[in-house]
Amino acid sequence: MLWLSFGVSVFGTWLGFDAFPLIAILALHAGPVEVSLLSAAGLAVGAVVAAPLGPWVEVRRKRPVMIGMDLLRCAALASVPAAYTLGCLSFAQLLVVSVVMAAAGIAFRAASGAYLKFLVPPADLLVVNGRFEATAWTATVLGPPLGNAAIGLFGPVTTVLADAVSYLLSAASLRAIGGDEPRRAGTGGKLPRVGWHYLLTRPMFGNTVLVNGLILATAPLLAVLMLGPLGFTPWQYGLAFGLPCLGGLLGSRLAGPLVTRFGEHRVLLTAGTLRACWSIGLAFVGPGPAGLVLVLAVQFGLVTCMGVFNPVFATWRLNRTPADRVARTLSAWSVSNNATVAVLTALWGGLAAVTGPRLAIGAAGLLLLATPLLLPRAGPADQAGLRRGPGGA
Repeated sequence: MLWLSFGVSVFGTWLGFDAFPLIAILALHAGPVEVSLLSAAGLAVGAVVAAPLGPWVEVRRKRPVMIGMDLLRCAALASVPAAYTLGCLSFAQLLVVSVVMAAAGIAFRAASGAYLKFLVPPADLLVVNGRFEATAWTATVLGPPLGNAAIGLFGPVTTVLADAVSYLLSAASLRAIGGDEPRRAGTGGKLPRVGWHYLLTRPMFGNTVLVNGLILATAPLLAVLMLGPLGFTPWQYGLAFGLPCLGGLLGSRLAGPLVTRFGEHRVLLTAGTLRACWSIGLAFVGPGPAGLVLVLAVQFGLVTCMGVFNPVFATWRLNRTPADRVARTLSAWSVSNNATVAVLTALWGGLAAVTGPRLAIGAAGLLLLATPLLLPRAGPADQAGLRRGPGGA
């Protein structure tokens, strides 16, 4: 049922991918500055709002928290089509809903990671994370094309309503999970130290946050470049980013066998290095079929490496985080990731305004080539002490 909950909600999310910018443009006639603000501010403010939620989630049963966050997201999203129907939808409401979605998403991921560790034996975590990864990439392939078609047929708020329903179904799936979950005893406010101080001692933290931030910061710039000067049509742009997601399915299926054959550390190091080598190619995209083929090849290589890396990394992180601090660690990690994406998106938007999108994309690609230096070079024997945390906590 946890897998069903994840599948329903992630498909709804990708069905409604980019729905808010489209609503802002089509229904509210927003300009580029407002659309960029909607994306960056939702992530940044949501991260700030969610920052204190980690300790709150840690001392509560995780399934009720997950259900509550799903219902909160359902209500927030449902307010958008309701306001649109009544003729009172505003940009401010979209901004508030974006913040609520970002904050609730962080709290949900923190609780779900801790709940997954409670439900699944360590030996099975990689298999389960691989299934989640495959499901996510399947939704990425199918969701946006279906969502765009639905918007064209039924209007701009259609996919938002579908996304709201998906969270309601996710909550129902979680409610159907049986078994008792122990509640952690109170600690009198003296929880073990965690958060950013703890994360800075994790060797993968800087790498994953920086890689995600640089990749996502250049996505709007590539859209401007392809749909503007290079003259690609929207369907070609959608194809360039939808079709390569099949590589994510391939990578997620390869992750388990690769770990079995080569070991967790070697797979993390190799896949983490290879995923940083592709984005520089996007700076050389030209017009016409050759340019489209180049984007398809680069994106397929990147997504395949991510499909291998992500489930192995998720398993690595859960296995090496003490059970009494999983929720706070995942919450702080998500807050840091969202804040980094927001800051780098704003910085790269400014850089593109000065240099043009192509040079800005190239600069991000060059920086990505340096990120493997942040991957841990220690072998399994050297990393055994990581499970204890700082000071043996």
